[in-house]
Amino acid sequence: MNLPEDFLSRMKERLGDEFPAFLQSYENPPQRALRVNPLKIDADEFVKRAPYPLGERVKWAESGFYIAEQKAGSDVYHYAGLYYLQEPSAMCVGELTVNAKKERVLDLCAAPGGKTTLVAAQMQGEGILIANEIDFGRAKILSQNIERLGVKNCAVTSAEPKQIAERFSEYFDLVLVDAPCSGEGMFKKEPEAVPHWSVQNVKMCAARQRDILEQAASTVCGGGELMYSTCTFAEEEDERQIRSFLERHPEFQLVEEHKLYPHTAKGEGHYCARLRKTDGERREPKRFPVTRNAQANRAFKEFAEDFFVAMPQGEITARSDGRMYLLPNGLPALGVRTLRTGVELGEWDGRIFKPAHALAMSMKREECKRFVSLSREESVNYLRGEPLERKLENGWCVVGVEEYPLGLGKCVNGVIKNHFPKGLRKR
Repeated sequence: MNLPEDFLSRMKERLGDEFPAFLQSYENPPQRALRVNPLKIDADEFVKRAPYPLGERVKWAESGFYIAEQKAGSDVYHYAGLYYLQEPSAMCVGELTVNAKKERVLDLCAAPGGKTTLVAAQMQGEGILIANEIDFGRAKILSQNIERLGVKNCAVTSAEPKQIAERFSEYFDLVLVDAPCSGEGMFKKEPEAVPHWSVQNVKMCAARQRDILEQAASTVCGGGELMYSTCTFAEEEDERQIRSFLERHPEFQLVEEHKLYPHTAKGEGHYCARLRKTDGERREPKRFPVTRNAQANRAFKEFAEDFFVAMPQGEITARSDGRMYLLPNGLPALGVRTLRTGVELGEWDGRIFKPAHALAMSMKREECKRFVSLSREESVNYLRGEPLERKLENGWCVVGVEEYPLGLGKCVNGVIKNHFPKGLRKR
């Protein structure tokens, strides 16, 4: 790999005798890994069912496994949300968050969702998780990944950090800042980033990170924690960034920090720091306004009595466009551009209620009155949009690979019409 000379000079000065080993690591292919999603399946159970060989566990991630498989993203288990593909070094943040209080969590720079879904797995559906991404296109991808993994307690927003800070002063117990960076740790995985690297870009990234950290700091409540991470080796963006932050914010203290290099850890590189706020309040903003529509609610109730084994518990809100959501318990008023608020139940069109794909992905088999279990081979046909033939009572059903939901179907006289979203279908 043709690495920039300035980058090599900086790394040689920083690593000294370790530099040759660091340089040699670029002769090896990038590490690949997956993280099993415990909201859907236990890691040990996944090991028994894995459709391709799993390597050793990622030592800093209980549910992480190294893989060699190049097409893991096209497997039916991936469509079912049983795992998330993630660079192994990036999983190190989970080790820092495992003991953090997680009643209220913000992931400020969340797309595509690796760290959001990691913390969601630890939360196990409890508390409130807000995942924010300033870029609306990337926020859509974030929302899709949250949907696929069956996360119920998450709202997805697309706002500038300043807007979030203005809305949520001293509110969150845990704030994640996976800051946009110069990406030095991703050169092997994303070689197109190499030509864009420069010392000037490192400085620009450091300045932007400083601004983001300032906004993030104000959202952490007293006793809460701030997790900062990058996928770069530059000290201006990592250790020096945090030391500068602590000088400006004596109310925070450094609890621990880790830096992974590709020649010392089985990953491409990452930095993460855990900070605790020792002083401050824990404020209570206004609750999310629930909008009720009597006709929509009646239509949903009629659907639900035929679809669920037991009615879902919680507040249901109906938006002006007819889309209905099951809100996370205690969700605050957001007041910024929002893509989703909890689980999208479906849409009322003025006549009938039509369930959403997200609803199916949030469910377990035992919660459905009608569940169509497919083999892995049959599941591929379903993901391609093909109808199914089954002797089943007429009505909406959940279709899954084995006992894991993939999406919706509607049975009419022995034929199940395929309602897997066209934009997600397998080619």
